[in-house]
Amino acid sequence: MVVLLSISFSNHALTVKTSNIVQGSAPYLTFDGGQTQVTNTEALLGISLSDGRTFTPATNNSNKNTIVLPVAGQSFADIGMLVPTNTDSIALTSLIGPPYNYWGDDDGDGQGVDGITATGSLNLSIVDRNNQPVSRNTVLTICNAPYKLTLSNTEGTLKTRYGVPNESHFSASNVTYYINPKAKPVICFAKPNTNMGTDDYAGPANIWDPDKGFLSQSVTPSSYGLNFPTTGAHKLYFDLDIGGNNQALYWEPVSHGGITATMTSPTKTSVRVTLTGPAVEFHSQQNTDNPNRIDKISLPQVFELVGRDSSGGQGNVIVKYGFVLKQWFVSRGPNVYESYSRTLSWCTKIGDYRVPMVKELTNATCQGNGASSKCEGSVGATPSSSNNHYQRRIGAGFFTEWGRMYNYTAYFANWNHWTSDEKDDVHFQVISKNGEVSSYPIPTSDAFGVCVYP
Repeated sequence: MVVLLSISFSNHALTVKTSNIVQGSAPYLTFDGGQTQVTNTEALLGISLSDGRTFTPATNNSNKNTIVLPVAGQSFADIGMLVPTNTDSIALTSLIGPPYNYWGDDDGDGQGVDGITATGSLNLSIVDRNNQPVSRNTVLTICNAPYKLTLSNTEGTLKTRYGVPNESHFSASNVTYYINPKAKPVICFAKPNTNMGTDDYAGPANIWDPDKGFLSQSVTPSSYGLNFPTTGAHKLYFDLDIGGNNQALYWEPVSHGGITATMTSPTKTSVRVTLTGPAVEFHSQQNTDNPNRIDKISLPQVFELVGRDSSGGQGNVIVKYGFVLKQWFVSRGPNVYESYSRTLSWCTKIGDYRVPMVKELTNATCQGNGASSKCEGSVGATPSSSNNHYQRRIGAGFFTEWGRMYNYTAYFANWNHWTSDEKDDVHFQVISKNGEVSSYPIPTSDAFGVCVYP
């Protein structure tokens, strides 16, 4: 602001003129009516939360201490910033004009046509923990956190025609904020072998993620049966993916009905669960037609796995995961290729086991990819696949749930396994690696053996 003072004395030959520069304030950008005044790059890339907390590049340490939103159910639109909620990139000259008018000058400078100008641009990027783009109106969820919110700008200025100072300058820069919703830790995924889990093999998005495995379906004990797994076998394992947790947890083994779930390799974001129970592990017992009986089990059984903040079972409960085992499978091993009758006899002799039906192994249907006359008449589990191979689902067959069995160290072969279902006196077989159903004439047909209880 410039003030010219002119003092004239008419009865003297002297005229005095003085010019004083009155220091005012620089123009600023603002998204909240002047409460937040942005005059430098630091503030340009700042964010504010609904509880009044503000973060700038200088104060940001969210890569170590994640920013937690103050209210559950908030979206990125609840985070204050200069980028309007309807765009991810904007020129500063657009910010200062209608409909935004995101600027101010406490001295009143910048009014009128071309009274204020701006150069440069501001950009926003938001991705979830899997680097998938996220929209501004997305409500944050703990299983997709932490989110990365990146603000960047090009070099620019905000300038009024008059006033001193009449310009704010912004250097090119960027900042990334790591943000979590307000939520308690939860189990997000239960991940068995994900091989054969993409494209036609992938289940619905609310059930199966090709990279993460099965989504947790319930945290309510009465509906733990909706969660993976519903089937099991000795030495099969899966990983629990934990969201919203900031420390490694302590897990005690859980045993029910002759089966144990043991947790190992805990971190703040995961833990491995290994099932152990009756099995035929020695080659001599797998190869003989007169195997010893194995330990009896009792099914179904509810398993609740509890992660605590300290050991000894005395710590605070941080997270739980429950599932219901309904069936237990025993393999005859990867080296014994036998007739159906000898496989049936072997299953009977190890205890109260039997040869499984097609639907207890796979949800394949005799259509689409892999279909032929060899699978006609077979009945797979529901919900069904649309092809002659499994589609990853919970409770839709042993191979369907666990994926390619040969990838585990659980004594399973990678090829055809007998089932008790038959057509025209020919028993169907199911391939363990992908759940495909087939059948072959009896004189030339042998297959691997798997038994199920009950």
